[in-house]
Amino acid sequence: MAISPCPNDTFVFHALVHGQVPGAPAVEVTYADVDVTNTAAERGAFDLVKVSYAALPWLLDDYHLLPCGGALGRGCGPLVLTRADRDGGPDRTDLRDATVAVPGDRTTAYLLFRLWSAGRTPRRIEVVPFHEIMPGVAAGRYDAGLVIHEARFTYPRHGLTALVDLGEWWEGDTGLPIPLGAILARRGVVDPQQAAGWIRESVRQAWADPAASRAYVLEHAQEMEPDVVDRHIGLYVNEFTADLGSAGFAAVEALLGRAADAGLVPQTSSSRATAWTS
Repeated sequence: MAISPCPNDTFVFHALVHGQVPGAPAVEVTYADVDVTNTAAERGAFDLVKVSYAALPWLLDDYHLLPCGGALGRGCGPLVLTRADRDGGPDRTDLRDATVAVPGDRTTAYLLFRLWSAGRTPRRIEVVPFHEIMPGVAAGRYDAGLVIHEARFTYPRHGLTALVDLGEWWEGDTGLPIPLGAILARRGVVDPQQAAGWIRESVRQAWADPAASRAYVLEHAQEMEPDVVDRHIGLYVNEFTADLGSAGFAAVEALLGRAADAGLVPQTSSSRATAWTS
């Protein structure tokens, strides 16, 4: 299995990783940022894997989309960050001549950015490791940066300002929650119904005893302060983590449908994207 080291993933999968889910097999875990797992999943490297929803059009022939364990919600979207000019001038608002740092070319964050910026495409896009984006914008190496997860809690420390909250933009435009990260099960290797059962039990245990995973979560939290870890989990682990439901699947179909219509991703069969939902 491959998941990110982010608190929402380690919190959700603690019980499964540590052999505390009855009937689940032993799990060998790889921790990697989602831009890495997107590429690895395309090679079939993992049986269970966390990926960006934006990567699904390239993966659904080989994987089932599971209806639980991922990251989808409201008020949790990616941010486009800029800084004030060194001379104290106004924040940048037009990115057409800008260099923008993004965390991966098949991330949901970047797909949302491309949908939002249609007709205002930046001059240059650079794929940058996530932890380098905010310092890079603050230092002037990039004119703007696209950030996710805990950065929404910490970006003011870097002297940055949010040009746009892409989650707010998406929700305002569609009325739907924002689909960020999905859990996939490899076809012909992992039974999706069983896998969903294991994950839901892991989620249930996480909510029943949050303290049980505390040390494990903090170990992998990449120097996040405990209060930021708590806010991160509180935002990204929600009702959609246990079950995407009709609203969750509608959000996925809307994202991929809009992106395909814009020529940004291959067309994805609706039945393929929701092939296993119970």
